Amino acid sequence: MAEMAVSFVLEQLIPLLTEEAKLLGGIHKEFADIKDEFECIQAFLKDADKTVKRDDTTEGAKTWVKQVREAAFHIEDVIDDYLIQVRQEPRDPGFVALLHKIVHSLKVIIPRHQIASKIQDIKSSLRGIKERSQTYGFQRSLEQGSRSFRGRKSAKWDDPRMDALYIDEAEMVGFEEPKNKLIEWLLEGRSERTVIAVVGMGGRGKTTLAKKVFDNKKVVGDFDYRVWITVSQSYYTEGLLRSMLNELYKQEGDTPPQDISQMDLGSLISMLRNYLQQKRYVFVFDDVWNIHFWNEIQNACIDNKMGSKIFITTRNMEVATNCLKSSVVKVHDLQPLSEVQSFELFKKKTFQKKDIPNELKEISLKIANKCKGLPLAIVAIGGLLSTKEKSLLEWQKFCDKLPLELKRDSHLTGINQILAFSYDDLPFHLKSCLLYFGIYPEDYEVKSRRLIRQWIAEGFVKEESGNTLEEVAEGYLTELIHRSLVQVSSVRIDGKAKSCCVHDLTREMILEKCEDLSFCKNISGNGHSTLSGSIRRLSITTHSDDFMKRIEKSCVRSLFLFTDNSQFLSKAFIRRIFREYRRLKVLEFDVFSNVRLSNILRENLGSLIHLKYLSFNNYPLSYIKLPKSFSMLQNLETLDMRHSIFYYLPKEVSKLRKLQHLLGYRMSLFKLKGGIGGMESLQTLSSVKIEDCDDGIKIIKELGKLRQLRKLSLYLEHHQISTLSSSLNEMQHLENLSIQPITFTENCFDLTDLHLNPPPSKLRTLKLLGMLEKFPEWILQLQNLVKLELKFSKLIDDPIKFLENMQNLLSLSINNDAYEGESLHFHDGGFQNLKELHLICLTNLYSIVIEKGALQSLKKFELSFIPNLKTVPAGIQHLEKLQVLNVRHVPHEELYPKL
Repeated sequence: MAEMAVSFVLEQLIPLLTEEAKLLGGIHKEFADIKDEFECIQAFLKDADKTVKRDDTTEGAKTWVKQVREAAFHIEDVIDDYLIQVRQEPRDPGFVALLHKIVHSLKVIIPRHQIASKIQDIKSSLRGIKERSQTYGFQRSLEQGSRSFRGRKSAKWDDPRMDALYIDEAEMVGFEEPKNKLIEWLLEGRSERTVIAVVGMGGRGKTTLAKKVFDNKKVVGDFDYRVWITVSQSYYTEGLLRSMLNELYKQEGDTPPQDISQMDLGSLISMLRNYLQQKRYVFVFDDVWNIHFWNEIQNACIDNKMGSKIFITTRNMEVATNCLKSSVVKVHDLQPLSEVQSFELFKKKTFQKKDIPNELKEISLKIANKCKGLPLAIVAIGGLLSTKEKSLLEWQKFCDKLPLELKRDSHLTGINQILAFSYDDLPFHLKSCLLYFGIYPEDYEVKSRRLIRQWIAEGFVKEESGNTLEEVAEGYLTELIHRSLVQVSSVRIDGKAKSCCVHDLTREMILEKCEDLSFCKNISGNGHSTLSGSIRRLSITTHSDDFMKRIEKSCVRSLFLFTDNSQFLSKAFIRRIFREYRRLKVLEFDVFSNVRLSNILRENLGSLIHLKYLSFNNYPLSYIKLPKSFSMLQNLETLDMRHSIFYYLPKEVSKLRKLQHLLGYRMSLFKLKGGIGGMESLQTLSSVKIEDCDDGIKIIKELGKLRQLRKLSLYLEHHQISTLSSSLNEMQHLENLSIQPITFTENCFDLTDLHLNPPPSKLRTLKLLGMLEKFPEWILQLQNLVKLELKFSKLIDDPIKFLENMQNLLSLSINNDAYEGESLHFHDGGFQNLKELHLICLTNLYSIVIEKGALQSLKKFELSFIPNLKTVPAGIQHLEKLQVLNVRHVPHEELYPKL
């Protein structure tokens, strides 16, 4: 994490030295010297946050890394203070502006001297840090630590992974079904070599499950050779191949060649291939981390068309998917135990064959549920409690202090250590992204888009050629999911994560890292987090603001408020945030309060010039009005006001040229006329309205200049549609489009003039509320369309015949008399990939026919408020993949549960 801090400083210093050279004046060289010093130090910190937790790293080395991190924080503070000074300097021409500039220059002379003095102190501190590293060999210690084997067992904690190989079958719970499934995969008659992968987070029982499958009698009798190899994080290919060869010779009762230790890679591969030529074999490679592992060993595992199998256990889904390049692959995603299974395993470990005392049943269930289905934790905690007094009071204390016990009890520290291996294996750019989950409260499901925008505001996401930062960040999140560190809570229709979270025990590991690395502080009622040291990110869930007096306010860069208690957010507290936390980059109000923010914002908002992300999530309606000083927030990238109403966005918003995401609730663009067209960085413009006035047409024409827009959600009047068509034709990056009336009256909102030529080729989601009558042909050109929702369209012809050949369409909603015909006919071969179908409020519809071969991928089918539907849809029995059938307010509703 020291390298992370240094990296952030360098990213700020380089543009500062190039773009602000004239403004730096006499302190330009001072900043340049610090940049050079940090670049030298950065080379020694690639694995600092990993090695400082190792037991063979000296306390001196740990202190050295901490000092480097603090120095980096200090220079970041100086840079931010400098920018606050110079970017308030007037830059407009004219005599008045010149006078203001002279006065301003006089005002900043003293602060600039103060900054220069601080830089001298930092340079002196860096020299001392460097001298100490050379004197005591700290850099060498870190280098050696990073080269050593990360996965070796430490003497200071109990590593339970070896026990996984020797668990008795009777002690296992919840593995019977996956065990039988994997045995079936191993024994099936496919002649080609097949890779079988078991994927899951650390501690989920992958090794235990694989060993029971490996030792099964049917498996033993079905293969000529069975070889178990533990791979782990550190290995070299030649050594792994030698282990495979030695085991094969051992099973044949032969002696390996004497020169096997001198054989090169090619010779080892040739020998293995020859040995396996006529044999049916299974190799188990346990605990694989390297996603390129299969590339390194596949040539040695000859595909002799005898049904041989490669069995891999891994935490990373990409290890499995990379095998697809050259082999048939089957993946089992190992799920957590259910609450019933968790409690059963807990009872076996804690009480063995004895009955559980009645007074301990409730607390036992509570402790078991805290493990969230992770066998590693259940076994470790259950084993520890089996040695303790069976006292309700003692067990209640243990339950309440479980996070603390995980850190200090030697029987439980192994849980965090094993989970931390996944953190250690992360590339540098993903570590800060994972630690960010420590900011959110326990069991909090964060929206993926929200998380991604916060990562970008923090500077975690690096530019990649050909991709937006959002696309790069999506890749980061996907990789964390594939590595079994982040869990998907809900998915969008295209399979991407809609919201996500981390396992409670992974979160405990993250919180420990956050505390050690000064990444963030969590202030809650339980008081787990200390308030010492530099606080860069602050997450608050407590209902008291007493702690604020103990925080050095100037250091905080990101502030998150999570509470729905109106007593918490006092007016004085909110005013202090905007007045004193001037270095903030991220500000998240996920709160409810009766404090009206308008006056506070008017007084102080303009001083937060570093702010990149501002969200008033869940703040009460009508309590917010943005002030004129809002135009000072020139670095703002995201403004999220979706839960607040202000009818007119102030014209100052149009001056925010870096703003990328503007999210509101039916916000008026009226005051942005003449300016919104210049907001060319906008990618999201969500839930805004354009009133019926002369300026409305002008604003719509200006929207055509926003050619980077990805999402547009509009409320407007029907006579504006023709002009809107021209503007939409300019938005060729558009992915999500929603058009709705400001006020809806039957037959008044006419969309028949909506013609997109050419339509945005990247459009994936389309929502249209209004009259169409004829199905628009331009919709059929949207080959990437994934989701389509039509309301009040009053279509006369059956829309199914137009849509059924759209191969990428996954969700279709025909609602509120979008179709006025009497029947819908789904033809054989139509909608091959559609997953969701919603038919709602179709008053004229009386029959639905589904031919065999139609809707073959449908998983969810909703029929609601169709009063004249004569019978159950004909052919509904052909929907073999249907999982959810929602039926409400249709005739013969009682027949559907029998289907």
